[in-house]
Amino acid sequence: MPGSKTTPERQRSILITGCSSGIGYHAAHALQARGWRVLATCRQERDCDRLRDEGLESFRLDYTDTASIHAALAEALARSDGQLDALFNNGAYALPGATEDLPSDALRAIFEANFFGWHELTRAVIPVMRRQGHGRIVQNSSVLGLSALRWRGAYVATKFALEGLTDVLRLEMEGTGIHVSLIEPGPITSRIRENSIAHFERWVDWQGSARSAQYEESLLARLYEDRDPDFFELPPDAVTRRLIHAIEARRPRPRYYVTTPTWLLGFSRRVMPTRLLDWVLRKL
Repeated sequence: MPGSKTTPERQRSILITGCSSGIGYHAAHALQARGWRVLATCRQERDCDRLRDEGLESFRLDYTDTASIHAALAEALARSDGQLDALFNNGAYALPGATEDLPSDALRAIFEANFFGWHELTRAVIPVMRRQGHGRIVQNSSVLGLSALRWRGAYVATKFALEGLTDVLRLEMEGTGIHVSLIEPGPITSRIRENSIAHFERWVDWQGSARSAQYEESLLARLYEDRDPDFFELPPDAVTRRLIHAIEARRPRPRYYVTTPTWLLGFSRRVMPTRLLDWVLRKL
């Protein structure tokens, strides 16, 4: 009609954690290029400064600091007119070491960062999405949320817990307009190995371990030496493609496998007897 005005479409917004490098970093830039309003958070303020210099909206969110979680969500909502279309829980770290060498306090610490902090943020986001009648919650899990591997007990424990909690959340959100998805990458190019060294050195007394020889023969070389990419390793954009589907598709999938090892181990866990699967996993 003459004189009528078209209301401009509101820019969709997404809060992403763990954007300093790797998967979160790539997703933040890619989604901004697609027209999303990306609220890219990092644990360290210096990383936020770097992202702001690159043109992203970035501020601090530390999963181990409850006040930081709620302050970051408040900041995100203030920047996006009180609405949030999507949450991508992504920030996490690894703590390599034999399970018998992991102090209980080390497990408490990694669960705070990889599990409890995610839950705190997700619980705070759900009322926002309920009020607006829609939303997407995407959890970045791992192939290690599907299958165990030696030396990775701490990380595996957090991802197995995340898988179970997310499956229940997906069932409970039915009918709310809030869709919940898991992404399960295998080897993706990132800094997770390098970043795990500090946690390993803080918590694991490998020299005093009954497995000290195994550490020297296996884990230490893998942890400290520069290595070529794993045979099946993919760049972070492989995850971003699944994330885009999870937040933009009319019917997002409950799960998104990424990389060949995820498909193989996911299938093997369903069809192989446990003893046979254990034999295969001991070779990896």
